[in-house]
Amino acid sequence: QVQLVESGGGLVQAGGSLRLSCSAPGSIFIMGTMGWYRQAPGKQRELVAAITTGGNTNYTDSVKGRFTISRDNAKNTVYLQMNSLKPEDTAVYSCNCRTIFTTYWGQGTQVTVSS
Repeated sequence: QVQLVESGGGLVQAGGSLRLSCSAPGSIFIMGTMGWYRQAPGKQRELVAAITTGGNTNYTDSVKGRFTISRDNAKNTVYLQMNSLKPEDTAVYSCNCRTIFTTYWGQGTQVTVSS
C-alpha cells in the first residue's frame, strides 16, 4: 500500500502563512504529477495546485499570487507554501500523486484560518 505522508497543517490567523509538505516513495514520486487538493465542509473537493515532473505548475484562480507549489526531487517531497491566508482557505488539504498507472492520495491535513 503506497502512502503519501503529509504535514504542516494547523490553525493560523487570517493573513498568516503555512507550509504543507508531502513525501512519497521515490519510485512513484519521480514519475508523478504532484497535486494539492482541498475540501471544505459541504463543498466539493477542488484542485488547489499541481506540479508536473518537469516543474510546470498550475493553480486554481482563488490562490494565484498567494500559494506556491514546489517539488524537491532529491527529497521526494512536494510543498505548498500558503501566504496571505483567508478564512475561505479553511479545508482539509490532501496530497495527490498521479502517474500513468494510477493515482495515490495522502490522508489529509486540516488547515484552519481564523478571521
